[in-house]
Amino acid sequence: MAKAKATVHGAISLVNAIANQKGATLGISLKVEAIVETSPGKGITIQSKNKSISSRLINKTVEKVISKKDLEKNKITITLDSEIPTGYGLKSSSAISSAVVLACAKIFKPKFTDQQILLAGVEASIESRVSITGAYDDACSCYYGGFNVTDNAKRKRIQFQKAPTNLIAVIFIPKNRKRGNLKNLKVLSAIFDNAWELARKESYWEAMIINGLATASILNSDSKIITTLIEKGALGASVSGNGPAIAAITKKENEANIKKVFATLEGNIIISKINNKKAEVHEL
Repeated sequence: MAKAKATVHGAISLVNAIANQKGATLGISLKVEAIVETSPGKGITIQSKNKSISSRLINKTVEKVISKKDLEKNKITITLDSEIPTGYGLKSSSAISSAVVLACAKIFKPKFTDQQILLAGVEASIESRVSITGAYDDACSCYYGGFNVTDNAKRKRIQFQKAPTNLIAVIFIPKNRKRGNLKNLKVLSAIFDNAWELARKESYWEAMIINGLATASILNSDSKIITTLIEKGALGASVSGNGPAIAAITKKENEANIKKVFATLEGNIIISKINNKKAEVHEL
């Protein structure tokens, strides 16, 4: 009998990786907690209040860490508690898979490195078709926090640093969940490449704005909102991931102005601090 609890945070996109497999992300403090418990028997049981969490992803993730032999001998119970809305581009699946890997590894693979933990989640995401690229960029910001600029094809962090702590993310969750056609992002691959180069040189907000204008025009959001958010004092603003959530990064004192921009639209607003904290795990 063993029990471990892992905490992993969410993230938002600065540069979407679909066009070129190169992405940039920033950690936010919305979190996922996964408790993994073993008992005699076999099989994987998932307990979660959120019904839209992919059980296929979680089963695949567990199989990446726990050997067939161990799965034959242990009943694995996974309890998930997530503050991150699923299916809006706020990296809930990366956070969930990393949390499950982290808790399973604590019990079964205590020597797993950070990179092995990340790759297990990334591979499970691809195999369960939750992600096209495996979302290495998302996984890095969920796991390490701060700014992360990555080459997803090579599974490498190219640039990373902690983010200023006086910033918040004002996130708009639209009522209408329609997303545009992701294949069209490739049309602007040169633009995303330029945005990524800016992020690599630490011009994160410029990268985010370019990404915001490009993704909004392709994924059916109104790109004018990106400009309005900047006008009202956001440092950067963009569709997050493949949307439809829109995130604006701003100083704390500017929160009300940014909220006003979103108030005219149908949906909810979430305020989240920026996160620089690495994922944590401990035995219970």
